Amino acid sequence: MKRRHDGIDPVMRTRARRRALQAVYAWQLSGGRAEEILVQFAHEQAREPADLGYFEDLVRGVIAHRADLDAALAPFLDRGIEQVDPVERAALRIAAYELRQRPDVPYRVVLNEAIETVKRFGAEHGHTYVNGVLDRAAAEWRAVERGG
Repeated sequence: MKRRHDGIDPVMRTRARRRALQAVYAWQLSGGRAEEILVQFAHEQAREPADLGYFEDLVRGVIAHRADLDAALAPFLDRGIEQVDPVERAALRIAAYELRQRPDVPYRVVLNEAIETVKRFGAEHGHTYVNGVLDRAAAEWRAVERGG
């Protein structure tokens, strides 16, 4: 894929989301500040370039807004957020951040990227759970965009 007319490179954004999933996953396990997590993943940029600004926005955003994101996701979950598989939890938090804080990103892109990332890194059927949660969340949070 080539860079779009708005200057966004979809491949670099996908890589940013994958890296953000790994960083948020690591943060969920170890805690710490956003800057510490970002430093841990800085070496990845040389190996596989990504949209660094977007990666940093996702990681900082999830960490800074975790309580709000978790509360917003709660009505769509069938268990407490801490009982959700850690990979799925990271993907849900990232997607919730994008859906709620990044209206410039179409909801279909957010859902598709979250599902594909969980397919790659998560449990065998984890993407099905993530899809169900995010589909219901997007219906509420992006009702106008969805035509609802």
